[in-house]
Order: sequence, then structure tokens, then C-alpha cells
Amino acid sequence: MLIDGHNRVVDYLRVSVTERCNFRCQYCMPEKPFSWVPKENLLSYEDLFKFIKVSIDEGIKKVRITGGEPLLREDLDSFIKMIYDYKSDIDLALTTNAYLLPKVAQKLKDAGLKRINVSLDTLKPDVAAKIAQKDVLAKVLEGIKKADEVGLKIKVNCVPIKGINDDGIIEVLEFCKERGYVVRFIEFMENHYAKDSAKGLDSKEIKDIISKKYNFKMVPRDTSSPAQYYELEDGYQFGIIEPHKDDFCASCNRIRLTAEGFLIPCLYFEDAMSIKDAVQNDEIDKAVDILKEVLRTKPEKNKWSEEDGTETSTRAFYETGG
Repeated sequence: MLIDGHNRVVDYLRVSVTERCNFRCQYCMPEKPFSWVPKENLLSYEDLFKFIKVSIDEGIKKVRITGGEPLLREDLDSFIKMIYDYKSDIDLALTTNAYLLPKVAQKLKDAGLKRINVSLDTLKPDVAAKIAQKDVLAKVLEGIKKADEVGLKIKVNCVPIKGINDDGIIEVLEFCKERGYVVRFIEFMENHYAKDSAKGLDSKEIKDIISKKYNFKMVPRDTSSPAQYYELEDGYQFGIIEPHKDDFCASCNRIRLTAEGFLIPCLYFEDAMSIKDAVQNDEIDKAVDILKEVLRTKPEKNKWSEEDGTETSTRAFYETGG
């Protein structure tokens, strides 16, 4: 079992396989040029797997593959199969924008992938194009449909931005409700790379919009989830992720590994230690020592919950699956 310096059990590893993305979303990387970390600087799937394997041995129960957009990295299904073949009952998931899913959903399912989280911020093509800075919605919806057809479990993430997609919150909720997908609305996390004009809705504002059409009640919190869930009168549940809330970090159970081998204890902070040399040199005990040191120094909480609410992270979320 892995325990951090604040006595929290850590059993969830998020692994970024690339910082590359085919979208330029306003709240993530709108100005990022199409220039990337050279391929030779990235850990191979084999080296990433060495660390995942020892992390599972130490107590990791859930592995999520992220990016950037993870489907941009070739042969991702072979990497997923490595993990599945090592421990078939691992909770193995993927976060994606779904744009490339139509062609690969079946291969990912066959390799052992169990579920996906998909970014879907709007159901209006023009708004989607404004957010992602390209025409994406039709392909995203096709990808979601294909994932559903092959039997992948689906959660939808939506980041409401004031004046952009906040008028489509109920539409996204109903799209998911009709199809049996869980939707989670995520408060915008202020970061250095987002568009300066991007302003998110907080939890109260999101709930006020939904309450104009639906009655709902709060569900007792599952401490293993970052979301607070609410239940409509018909039993459907939606979630809200509130990183600005003071207790958001109290039950944090995750660490993050970048494609370059940096082990990151918290999405907000720049602090990281590299396991690259250790895994490439097959010094697995050293990699475990680094893992435990990262856990020992894992921050108690982020700074989005500071009183004035103006703290901005300098972390590039597209490198860490934020």
C-alpha cells in the first residue's frame, strides 16, 4: 500500500503518453504552437510499463492513460495490452477528446481498455469550433458512439466557460442522461497556458442553471471520486468537480507520470522527480525510492482554494493529463 505524507492512500496512477494534442482548447493550450518534445525524449512504452508494473506491485489499483491527446501516439493499444496482460483486473481507463476514436475504439477494447472519459463541452458545432479552434464536433460524437457500440463505459467531462458554452449545460446533461453516460461539469482551473479571457463557472452557478429545469439532491460523497454527485428526481446522477473547494484535496489518491518520465504529486504544482534514468537503466528499486519520496512530499492541497480565488497554476496541463 502506498501512503503519502498526509496519510492518504494513493492507488491511482495517471500516465501521460504524449503532450501533443490535435485541439487548441481555450482553457488548456490555445496558443501552443505545433512543436513538441522530440520523440527520443519520451519514455518508450516498455519503460513506462516497467514503472507501471512496479507501481501496481506497490499498491496502484487504477491506471488512466492521458495526454495531451493519447490517441495521437501510435500503437497505444499495444501499451494497453501490456498493462492488461500483467493485471487483468486493474481499473484501466483512458481520457480522450474522442476525435480519433472511430478508427481505434475496437482495438482499444480488445486490448483490455475498460472505460473512457471524453471531453464534450458543447453540442453546438460552432461553439465546439470556437473552443477547440477547429471543426471537431461531428468526429467527437462519432467517436463517442463508436466507443459505446464496442462496449466501453463512458463518462463525459464538460468545462463550462462564461459567455462561450454556459448556455449549453442542460443540453450536454440531457445528451448524457438519454444515453446513460455520467457527466461531470468541471470548474475551470486557472492556469498560465489558458486564454486570458477564459472565465469558468463555479459549482453554484452550474447548479443554478440546472435547477431552472430540474430538481436534484446532493448524494453522499464517495471519497474515491473528485466529483460531488447530485441526483435528479428520476435517479440520474451528474457530478461537479470543484478544485477551488477547500476539501477537494482531502482524499486525493493520485499521482501523475509524464511521457518524459517526470513523476508529479499534484496537478497544480511544478514539483516533480524523474524516474527516467532509473527505469531505462533497469534500476527498479531506485524508481520505487523515487516514487516513495514523491509521495512523502506530496502537497496537502492545491492553491486554487486560496481565499481570493485568483491563484493560477504554471503547470502545463497538456503534459500531465489535466
